[in-house]
Amino acid sequence: MSAVPVLMYHSVNPRPSAATRRLAVHPEAFAAQMALLADHGFTPVTVSALAAALRGAGTLPARPVAITFDDGYADFHEHALPVLADRGFTATVFVTTGWLADAGETAAGRPLDRMLTWSQIREAAAEGVEIGGHSHSHPQLDQLPGTALAEELTRSKDLLEQRLGRPVAAMAYPYGYSSRRVRRAVAAAGYRSACAVANRLPRGGRGARGENVLALPRLTVRWDMGPETFARIVHGRGVLRTYALDRALTKGYAVVRRARYAARRARR
Repeated sequence: MSAVPVLMYHSVNPRPSAATRRLAVHPEAFAAQMALLADHGFTPVTVSALAAALRGAGTLPARPVAITFDDGYADFHEHALPVLADRGFTATVFVTTGWLADAGETAAGRPLDRMLTWSQIREAAAEGVEIGGHSHSHPQLDQLPGTALAEELTRSKDLLEQRLGRPVAAMAYPYGYSSRRVRRAVAAAGYRSACAVANRLPRGGRGARGENVLALPRLTVRWDMGPETFARIVHGRGVLRTYALDRALTKGYAVVRRARYAARRARR
């Protein structure tokens, strides 16, 4: 199986907040990107479908792409969902359950902008969008002790399954941060796949040579990404060059984060 691009979006908003602007995309740019995918013969698949194929348990269309959204911003319902629905495109939305606009007594964490409601999430699911977990309060999961880590993962999954009436099999790591310990906890919580960031294409092989479906890499789509760059990355051209700085920073920070967690654990 050839490498499948997994696109990572956050906010789709003409006037994003200062906190979300760097990872936001203008609605007109998003519509143009979806048009490009359609014109170039791409067929969107969910993260769960991609993970199943990577495990050898499913098949994919001739030119698949996975479209993902993190956090659960309200502008997904306003600006992204209509575009997806008009084209018959699926996607996967990873929801931070404690951030939802009507989270009520389960509210937790500090949302960065206006968030989806439960009814909007159900509407998206009814349109064929996969809903996945993104923790409950959006913490740095790799810095949490075991009990708190398990609570973040299971509470989010349980709330989503109760409100949607269907299994939730995929999740994405807040900030993209994970570790072997976190991935073990994700599997123990019942998730079958999970998305990191990594800014590379998934490896297409199976077994030991294939991609870890609990750390699926994604390609970041940003405000300043032009149409030529977008076209290149979805076709798998120049990916390493496009994201060279991101990848270098990620590797360096991973070392810092491992050391930070080890120090916290020693103090406890």
